[in-house]
Amino acid sequence: MANNPPDYALADRLALTEPAQVKALGHPLRTSILQLLHERAATVSELAAAVRRPKSTVAHHVHVLEVNGLLKVVRTRRVRAVEERFYGRTARMFFVEPGPAMGKARDFNDFEVAARESAEAFEAGKLWGFIRQARISPDQASQFWDRMAELVEEFDRLPRSGDTTYGFAVGIYPTGHPALPPRES
Repeated sequence: MANNPPDYALADRLALTEPAQVKALGHPLRTSILQLLHERAATVSELAAAVRRPKSTVAHHVHVLEVNGLLKVVRTRRVRAVEERFYGRTARMFFVEPGPAMGKARDFNDFEVAARESAEAFEAGKLWGFIRQARISPDQASQFWDRMAELVEEFDRLPRSGDTTYGFAVGIYPTGHPALPPRES
């Protein structure tokens, strides 16, 4: 499979173990910044131009991501009397590590982000999606999640091209849907 990684080294996965890390991901501008850095390292000026926001605003959000371990300076260059910093992600994929410190991690919900981002595509008839329910064991759900994580990693590694950025949301969750009783003998 073709691999078009960013122009800097980064880990494949990073477990988010602190509530502040999850909260840092909860802002739409920060998720946009992280998405842009999938392609290559960038300066605050480049990020500000891409998201059409003031440099001071973008610098604030870059700082929040940096202090929470989601971004780092991957290289610098001297431009006149100023050292310009290029920021990169610390990992290709971030995931919430369940644990006592994390609680229920209500500050960030991938599906809420996906719903907000996909509304325009839905209205334009350009949203592709499926939802299914199946009664399966917790072990089967865990195995299926592992397969979905592999698919997300494959999506992340696709060579960047074209003019449109596509979203990709996957998940598995317990529902309150009813189940048929066992068959009668």
